[in-house]
Amino acid sequence: MTKDVIINGKDYTSALAQAVNAFWQTKKRQLADSGDSSNRGAVVGGKQMDGFVELLRQVAVDAGIPTESVITDKNYLPGYFRSSKDWDMLIIAPSGKLVAAVELKSQVGSYGNNFNNRTEEAIGSAVDLWTAFREGQFPGQPAPWVGWLMVVGRDKASEQPVRNYEPYFPVRPEFKEASYLDRYRILCQKLILERHYTSAALIWTSDGDTFGDLSSDISVACFLNSFSCYLKGVSDEF
Repeated sequence: MTKDVIINGKDYTSALAQAVNAFWQTKKRQLADSGDSSNRGAVVGGKQMDGFVELLRQVAVDAGIPTESVITDKNYLPGYFRSSKDWDMLIIAPSGKLVAAVELKSQVGSYGNNFNNRTEEAIGSAVDLWTAFREGQFPGQPAPWVGWLMVVGRDKASEQPVRNYEPYFPVRPEFKEASYLDRYRILCQKLILERHYTSAALIWTSDGDTFGDLSSDISVACFLNSFSCYLKGVSDEF
């Protein structure tokens, strides 16, 4: 289980638990409605992460951000390699400055098919945004806070070591005997290390009542603390 999530003296532990439970309830409902016994109905259905959007909204408002500045619909930002991308949450100052952008992803099952896709999406979105920023797409403002939060199922398939393909060259040592959960942990830590994201979080979950962190540096508490502190630091924009 994850530790209590206390941000600036306020306890968000219950709100996090509600977000995880809502994730599972939405996923199950989408699978039932699709009539598809595979995971595809939930994967393409979307909306599983709405509880996490609400959690982030609460943290932002508690940090002093006006509700109207927290954007959760039609969150398009211009890119460099593509025209635009729809992020899951934006915070836009009254002056028009981009304050924060957050992307939320999940994967439960079908790990072999989707891990590389999630990795490429995470890196691609960040590189596209930061290149656009460098090229003056967001003029006259400091760098925004950019976050990536991932929810991953914890089960036999995600916990067992994954085969590496090394026909010509060896993979890096950290990937030896690594499970998909390990690979997601490595991904999140490297996304921060390489400064693709200001902060990244990885949450594992087995069901609506069971979830936790894999590492303290990419925990939900660390992620939300970074988010909240940054927002407080730019309060003069609001």
